[in-house]
Amino acid sequence: MALDGAFLHHIKKEIEESAIGAKVDKIYQPNKEEMVLSLRSYRETYKLLMSARANSARIHFTRFVPENPKVPPMLCMLLRKKLSGARLAAVRQPGLERMLCLDFDAVNELGDEIRLTLVMEIMGRYSNIIFVDEAGKIIDALKRVDAEMSSERLVLPGLTYQLPPPQDKLCLLTASVPEMVDRIQRIPSDMELSKAILSTLQGVSPIVCRELEHLTGHGNDVTTKSMSSQQWERLAFFLGRIADTVKNVDGKPHMVVNPAQKPMDFSFMNIEQYGLTAVVKPYDNFSVLLDAFYDERDRIDRMRVRSQDLLRILTTTSDRLSRKVNVQRAELAHCAERDDLRICGDLINANLYNIPKGSAVVELQNFYDENLALLKVKLNPALSASQNAQKYYKEYRKARTAEEMLTTQIEQAQQELSYIDTVFEELSRAATERDLSEIRAELIDQGYIRAPKGRQKQPASMGPMEFVSSDGFSILVGRNNRQNDYLTMKQANNNDIWLHTKNIPGSHTIISTQGRAVTETALYEAAMLAAFHSRGKDSSKVPVDYTEVRNVSKPQGAKPGMVIYVNYKTIYVAPDAAFTDSRKSN
Repeated sequence: MALDGAFLHHIKKEIEESAIGAKVDKIYQPNKEEMVLSLRSYRETYKLLMSARANSARIHFTRFVPENPKVPPMLCMLLRKKLSGARLAAVRQPGLERMLCLDFDAVNELGDEIRLTLVMEIMGRYSNIIFVDEAGKIIDALKRVDAEMSSERLVLPGLTYQLPPPQDKLCLLTASVPEMVDRIQRIPSDMELSKAILSTLQGVSPIVCRELEHLTGHGNDVTTKSMSSQQWERLAFFLGRIADTVKNVDGKPHMVVNPAQKPMDFSFMNIEQYGLTAVVKPYDNFSVLLDAFYDERDRIDRMRVRSQDLLRILTTTSDRLSRKVNVQRAELAHCAERDDLRICGDLINANLYNIPKGSAVVELQNFYDENLALLKVKLNPALSASQNAQKYYKEYRKARTAEEMLTTQIEQAQQELSYIDTVFEELSRAATERDLSEIRAELIDQGYIRAPKGRQKQPASMGPMEFVSSDGFSILVGRNNRQNDYLTMKQANNNDIWLHTKNIPGSHTIISTQGRAVTETALYEAAMLAAFHSRGKDSSKVPVDYTEVRNVSKPQGAKPGMVIYVNYKTIYVAPDAAFTDSRKSN
């Protein structure tokens, strides 16, 4: 995990410098793994995020406050009762452990001043937020741990709070550089230097250990048993430099991003080990870095949890339709042999008086064949030749009717699958609870979800996303299928430009021309927005069709968001998240 004890030591300093003495104004619990404290000081209001998610446990100030449930969880109500109005008195960190203790001066029901503590433990899937009283007793915890879950350390109300079991490692704050080097040298087995450092020092993450190996070996891999005296001296120098940085708390936040600008890792120091394969971006603030690193990942995780019921319905429907189409295609392939049935009937009719009564099989000359080859025709011995011919004609008509019906049914099922695919896409782009509510309402209208009993308040539409091109054209992007329909068929004018990714589920995009001739710049930027708000957002080249709105129509009975269009052209663009953010106007 990149959020090591040394990085957390810098977060501690940020909290102390900004929020010591600040009063707890509000407390939120957006979900079962996150808490947000709103701290109000004389100068500013800060929102302190505490996350116990397994893959993103952390504590820092945040600008992005998640949506809150309508009914607050029990722990949230308990904290509101105990901590509302309390002042943050101190922030403690035992050594360089991955945990912070937030001490609050509060007042109990009798008016006595007491000190309460929120402990943020960052330990992967064992991460937790624990509420402790002034006597060191656990009041409650985000994740209770009983004897069935752990035999070493229980976390239950009423028990005395115990620190996590310590590791046999040296702390950068207290150990000397010679002690660190000596401990690494005394490791009995030969191992990579980075792993040796990781097993020796407290509070450093794998990326820091790899960076120390990179600096020690001038970019080459180094093992403990192969190191020269000069390399040991280099290691001692860089260990001393990092120790001073941590003791003085004067590190600088850096994030490593790949060429596609996706966050890879972060640290409290500059990172050189990736060379030209990645870019290292400096930040002015540790909390801002963590916001940037985790926000998108956490948003996706939150929405995935909240959309599980919708995802299950869509998956079940998609699987059912796919199985149905496969069965119907097999039946349709069988219907393709219907002409053979008609030929058999014709041959029997042409040879009525030459077929012996009670025959099971006869060989008849096929006058449909250029070579007049003999064709074996199966008969029902219980029927006359004429009745056998009528039986073949009946089966032929049945197959022909079935083919017509199956062709229509397969086309309808394919259209329904395409519609479900678009809902999958808009679900993947849902960013808020209101987005999910609108998708749920759409599925209720289409009969995929049973409407709840009683009168239900329809979710208020948020309206399309609004952007502005660099040359001043207003660009509107639909958030979901129902909004796509309204945007294209009602809100847009005939002279506006309509855009959509070619054969890829995505949003309807409109350039509002307001009587002006659209520019190539506006057209290209709108196409980039259409590509970004589609399933092709991670592709390097996406085809986008565009035409005037007058050329777009909706077939009668078509599913939401489904339209047909003519007289279009296609442009190829590369989606760009940074560009999308820069052009957004709401």
